Amino acid sequence: RHPIVKWAQRLDDVFITIELPDAQDVKLKLEPEGKFFFSAKGGADKIPYEVDLDLHDKVDVDGSKASVGNRNICYLVKKAESKWWSRLLKQEGRPPVFLKVDWDRWVDEDEDDVDTKPAPDMDFGDFDFSVSANKMNMGGGEGFGAVEGEDDDDSDTEEENVEEIPAPKKDASSSGAEHEVKNV
Repeated sequence: RHPIVKWAQRLDDVFITIELPDAQDVKLKLEPEGKFFFSAKGGADKIPYEVDLDLHDKVDVDGSKASVGNRNICYLVKKAESKWWSRLLKQEGRPPVFLKVDWDRWVDEDEDDVDTKPAPDMDFGDFDFSVSANKMNMGGGEGFGAVEGEDDDDSDTEEENVEEIPAPKKDASSSGAEHEVKNV
């Protein structure tokens, strides 16, 4: 039997996660030419599981490390050369059905070296970049920044798009100055 095996990669590493809750008698073997072997017994019935993979390229056995948890076994495989692999396995064609991409750890090749922190000379203060696009009015369907019910205007000058907001009227019954703010 084969457990579910998930994988993801970075320029220098490959993450292999074997999903096998309550694994016992775990045996892991990694060889420099890229041979990966796993065996264990899982579940209350102690069913034997095995995985035998020929990885795409050579690996650094000494730089690799494993972690056995209650729900899964994680193996960080250090690549012998810092380069992107076109696939996990040497063999071409369709991968085995138990082998899946680990989308939680996946990073595209062009995103791996991108620094997500702002440059030191760019001070954004306490601005929270995790605010959803909808809250920032950037996810509308009619165009960038479009407000529902508002027509798109292709004019080039800002002055043509400015609307006058009437000054709030003083009312004896209201104690505060309340008025509706309209996005322009």
